[in-house]
Amino acid sequence: MSKGLQTYHFLLHFTVFLFGFTGILGRLITVSGDLLVWYRTAIAFVTILLILRIRKTPLLLRPQEILRLMIIGIFVGAHWITFFHAIKISNVSIALACLSVTTLVVAFLEPLFFRTRISMAEVLGGLFIVIGLLLITNVQLNYLAGIITGLASAILSGLFTIFNKKIANKYDGFVISWYEMLGAHVGVAGFILFTQPMKFYKVLPVIDWVWLIILGTICTAFAYWSTVFVLKKLSAYTVVMAINLEPIYGTLMAAFIFNEYNELHPGFYAGSILIILSVFVYSLYKQRINRLKNVKE
Repeated sequence: MSKGLQTYHFLLHFTVFLFGFTGILGRLITVSGDLLVWYRTAIAFVTILLILRIRKTPLLLRPQEILRLMIIGIFVGAHWITFFHAIKISNVSIALACLSVTTLVVAFLEPLFFRTRISMAEVLGGLFIVIGLLLITNVQLNYLAGIITGLASAILSGLFTIFNKKIANKYDGFVISWYEMLGAHVGVAGFILFTQPMKFYKVLPVIDWVWLIILGTICTAFAYWSTVFVLKKLSAYTVVMAINLEPIYGTLMAAFIFNEYNELHPGFYAGSILIILSVFVYSLYKQRINRLKNVKE
């Protein structure tokens, strides 16, 4: 693997760790999932705007491209709402584990969007990931509503990852992230206004603001830009494959912070080993495929 690709992979895995921490923050912040996402996206797009102003990066794009980015942002907002709602009605590990389905979604949809053949290796990798996550969650059907909500979140995650792969090399990563955060913010605001507009008048405790600022700046503005950035060189499947390590990080952090040690059952360790092996083997597989391509060229 070249040094350039190593940098992209390191950044990807650091970002996955940050994503794992979002589940912890979602548990700590007291507001509902939709309002949490509304604040999160507001803080994120203000943060990104400040970065763009400092870098003197132009924001002007064609109206149709702005609309396209904002629609992707609505998918992002819907993904986050369902993700945090799944945490509220189940627990951190269940919500994170459901994201495993993203791998299968991308394994089937990415080839359709990019007009390539479906890779059986990727489909098998996705199935092993799902099995690993079933072991981690111990198939807790008492959290059925949380599981269904988490699965919806996974499907939305797969869709916007593929959409971003198609445009990652067209524009600056911060520009893409800013418009998508704006779209997510507007979409969530519309959802709240349509359902429970009085939520906007809720007074937040100071500690919620502390967690929201960490969530909106480090775990959203930076992490989201980082995800778009690595998609310049890595496939959407490679990205979501690595993101499957998120529930392992998140569950370990939840065990330590919330004393959820009951989540660290034998199935957790077996599932974690299966996921790590799947990610590792897939990484070796991709390296071999890339070497064969270089030899042919």
